[in-house]
Order: sequence, then C-alpha cells, then structure tokens
Amino acid sequence: MPELLIKTVLAYLVGSLVGSLLLGSVVGVDIRSRGSGNAGATNAMRTLGRRFGLAVFAIDFLKGWLATALLARAALPGLAPGAPELTAWSLALCGIAVMLGHVYPLWFGFRGGKGVATLVGVLLGISPAWVGVFALFWLLTVVLTGYVGLASMLGALAVAGFAALGAPGARAPLLAFASAAALLVLYTHRANIARMRAHTESRATRLWLLGARRG
Repeated sequence: MPELLIKTVLAYLVGSLVGSLLLGSVVGVDIRSRGSGNAGATNAMRTLGRRFGLAVFAIDFLKGWLATALLARAALPGLAPGAPELTAWSLALCGIAVMLGHVYPLWFGFRGGKGVATLVGVLLGISPAWVGVFALFWLLTVVLTGYVGLASMLGALAVAGFAALGAPGARAPLLAFASAAALLVLYTHRANIARMRAHTESRATRLWLLGARRG
C-alpha cells in the first residue's frame, strides 16, 4: 500500500508539469489568457501555431505514458515490491493521478488543461489496443462531425466500454480507471457540451468531410 500511495503522488506531480504552461513560461505567454483559455494542445495550436501545439501535445502525452509504462511498473528504491496482483491497481491509480495533475496542476494554481493528450499517453502505457480504440472513435467522430471535443469524449467512453471486456483478473481496476477517466474528460469538456447545445462550437473544418463537401 505505501508503494501505491507514493507512486500515485509521484504521478500527480508529473501530471502537474503542463506542457503549454512550461513552454509558455519560456516564451513569456500564459496560454490561459489566449483563445479558449484552456491550457491544452488544441488551444495552444490554434493561438500559438502548429509547432508550439505539437510540442505541448508531446509533453502532455509523454508524461501520461511515463506514469503507466514506467512509474506504475517500477520498483521503488527502499520499498518492498508490491504483490503482482496490485500491478493493475498501480496502473489505474497512476493513470488517473497523472490526468488529475494535468487538469489541476499543483505548480500552476490548479488551472490546467482537459487531460486528453495525457489520457492518450496513459492508454499507450497500459495497452496499445486501448489507444487504437480511442483513436478509431476520435477520428471517426471528427471526420463525421468536426467536433474535436466530442471526439475526445466519445473516444474516452469507448475505452471505458472496451475495458469492460478485458481479462477478469484485471477488469476491476482498469475498468475503474477507464470509467473515472471518461467522467473526467466529460467534466473538463462541459463548456464544449454547452457550446454544442447552443450550436456555437467550432469545427475542425480541414478534417470534417461533411463540411468539406459543403464547401
């Protein structure tokens, strides 16, 4: 149990290293004062350019992957290794903790991003198949609707559904993580939901095939 607690706290602290805010501090820009006010890769790309946005995505993705691929599975110095059956719980706790760190970063006044890029990194650290499920639903939704936020929400929900079909031994912790992650993504996109209901949400027109046909 101490090992799980320490890893969870470390994952949260890693998650608090928000890419847009770290890079923004270098160039003297607080991304939260630009565009939508969100500290994520999408807003960074829209307001500060593609290179900046891709760099932000890379940082936020990498910390998610580190939390599950390395930290959750690592043997911590000075601590007895946990039982093998706790590995799935370690993945689950580190995964949600790194996302919470991104959304509520300790180092930046608890005002971060929406957690999607970090979620993708977490999913890769758990299983490439999980990334495939998310990517499939994300891409189909963007192509059919143009709504990036909706694509992220449906991708996260699809992963939760996929987790329910997993191996029985690991199903409970990983389903708990996937469900919590989906709820967190829904919560962080509540403003997007409101704009979609009001028909004021912007669309990714370059990827939206229906929009391209109309143009």
